[in-house]
Amino acid sequence: MKLKYCLIVLLISSFLASIVQTNFGKVDITLERLDTENSQYIYYDLYKPKTATVENKAPFIAIIPGFQRSKEALSNIAIELSRRGYVVGLIDPYAQGLSSSSLSRRAATTEGYGMFYLIDHIYESDEYDYINKELLGTTGHSMGGNAAIRGANYFGKRAKRRNEPSRLHSVYVSGYVLTLTDNVLRDVKSNVGVSYALYDEGAFRNDLKGWEAADMTIAPESLRTVNSILRLENVVSNVELGKYYGDLQNNTLRVIFNEKLLHPFQPYNAEATANQLSYFDYVFSEPTPLDNYDQIWQWKELFTLINMIVGFLLIIPLTRNLLQIKFFSSIVKPVPPALPKQSQQGKIVFWSIFVIGATIACVTFIPMVDIAKVLFPEAANRELTWFFPQRMNNSVMLWAVLNGSVGFILFFLSYFLFGKRHGVKMSSWGANVSSSDLAKTFLLGILVFLIYYIILYSIYFLFHIDYRFWFMGVRIFQPEMLLVLAMYFPFFFIFFFSNSLRVNGAMRFKDQSEHTSRLIAGFANSAGLFLIIIIQYTVFAATGTVYWTTNWLSVNLLFGIVPIMFILPYFNRIFFQMTGRIYLGPIITCLIFIMILTTNTVIYLPIE
Repeated sequence: MKLKYCLIVLLISSFLASIVQTNFGKVDITLERLDTENSQYIYYDLYKPKTATVENKAPFIAIIPGFQRSKEALSNIAIELSRRGYVVGLIDPYAQGLSSSSLSRRAATTEGYGMFYLIDHIYESDEYDYINKELLGTTGHSMGGNAAIRGANYFGKRAKRRNEPSRLHSVYVSGYVLTLTDNVLRDVKSNVGVSYALYDEGAFRNDLKGWEAADMTIAPESLRTVNSILRLENVVSNVELGKYYGDLQNNTLRVIFNEKLLHPFQPYNAEATANQLSYFDYVFSEPTPLDNYDQIWQWKELFTLINMIVGFLLIIPLTRNLLQIKFFSSIVKPVPPALPKQSQQGKIVFWSIFVIGATIACVTFIPMVDIAKVLFPEAANRELTWFFPQRMNNSVMLWAVLNGSVGFILFFLSYFLFGKRHGVKMSSWGANVSSSDLAKTFLLGILVFLIYYIILYSIYFLFHIDYRFWFMGVRIFQPEMLLVLAMYFPFFFIFFFSNSLRVNGAMRFKDQSEHTSRLIAGFANSAGLFLIIIIQYTVFAATGTVYWTTNWLSVNLLFGIVPIMFILPYFNRIFFQMTGRIYLGPIITCLIFIMILTTNTVIYLPIE
C-alpha cells in the first residue's frame, strides 16, 4: 500500500471513529487536566452531551480504567453513557496514561486513582452549571472497580462525619470484589451495582475457591453487598442476579450481575455494557432514553482497529520513500542469497531449535517476573523512581534480554556445528555493514519513529482518536516518556536484533515461499509466550483456578504482547528485503513497539 493511501485511510477511519465517539456530533469531547495535591495531576476526557444545559442539568459519571489501562481503554463505556445524556469524566488513572504518579503506593484505594478529587472538583466548581451536583456517580473495571467502591466508602465516611448525603450518589463496580467486605460496605452511603465475570481468572483470591468463587449467586462478596442494607429478618442466602435490593430513595440500592466472560474481556461485551447502562438508567433516571442494547461503540473499535493496522502498514511505504533520499540511498544493498535448500537432516536441526527456543521462552517468562521484583524493588513496590520505573515492563525486558541472548547462542551453535559444514555462508546473513551506513541506518530508524508519532499526534489533535483495539493501543505520550524509551531501548534491542538475525540469517531457504518463511518466523517468535496462555487457560478450564496465580496479571499482559511478537518477524524480513541488511528492521520496530508497550503500562516516575 502506498503512503498516500495509508494516510487517506487513516484520515477516513479516524473521522468515522470520531463521529461515533461524539454520537454524530451530539457530544463535545475535550481533554482536561485537574491538579490535585502534592503536585499530582490527572488528565481526563470530558464528554458533554449537548442536551446538558443550565436548564436541563445532567448526572455526572466518572469512569476509572483498571491496572495497566489508560482512559481510551474504556471509551466504549463513555460513548454509551454520554449518548444517554450523562456527562462523563473518563480518567487516566495515576501512574497511567498522561496522568502523573501518586505519592501513595495504594492510589486506587486511597485516592480512587484521582477520582476522589474529580468528584470534589465537579461538586464544588461553578464551571459545571450543567451538571446535577446531587447525581454524581462513578464506575470502573478491575482495579478501577476497587477505586469505585473505595470512593463510596470514602465519601460515605465523610458524609457521616458531616451529617450530610454522600457526594457520590451511585457507584458501579466491575471485575473486582476483594474489597466488598463488611469494613468497607459498612460506611457506604451510595447505591452500588456489581458486575463480576463468571470466568474471572482472579477469582482464586475470593472467599470461595474454584469455579464457585466467581458464582455471584452464592459468593460471600455478593451476599455481603446485598445483606449489608437488609434487615436481619430479610437477609438472603442466594442472590438473584439482576434484581434490585434496597431503596433508591435513601441510596441503599444493590444489584449484582454475573456475565459469562473472562476478566480482561468483560468491558468489551454487549451484555456487560447493557447491564451497566441499565443500572445507571435506574439510579439516575436516564436523561435520554435508549434501549440498553442500542450500542454503537463497536463501530468505534472497528475504525480504530483499522487505524492500528494501517498505522503499522504505513511504516513500510514511509521507510521505502525515505530510502529514496540521496543521503540514505547508500544503506540499500543487494539482498544476499538465501540459505541452501533444507535437507532432511537440516529440517531436524531447524525444528529442534524451534522447539528449544519456544520452550525456553515459555519457561523463563514467569521467573523473569519474579527476578524483576528483586532487581527493580522500587517499581515493584510502586515507589517513585527514575531507575526503570515500569513495574510490568521490567519483567518483559528481562525476558527479552534473556531470550534474545539465547537466540544468539542457538543461532551461532547451529551455524558452527551444522550450517557451516552444509553450505551456509556468513554473507547470507546480511550482517556486514560500514560504520557510516550503520549510523545512517540508526538515523533513518529514528526519523521513521518521529514521523510515525507525528502522524499519530496529528490524528489525535484533529479527531481525539488514536490507534487501538480494546485494551491494545498506540497512544500519545508525555515528553518524559522519551527518556524512558531511551532507558529501555538498549536492552529490548538485544531481542529485536537477535530476532532479525535469526529471521533473515537462519529462516530464509532456497525454494521456500516467502509466505511460509514469514509464517514460520512469526510462530517461532510468539509460540513460547502463546504456550503460557494455553497452559494458563487449559488448567483454568479444567480446575477453575489458573495455573499461575501470584503472577496472573503478568500472564494477562501477554494478550497484548503476543500479537506484536507474531508480526515482528514480518517487519524484520520486509526491512531486510528493502536494505539487504539486518539492522534497519530491529531499530524501527524496537523504537515503535517498545514505545507502545511503554505507554500502555504503569510508570512510577517522580513527581516534578
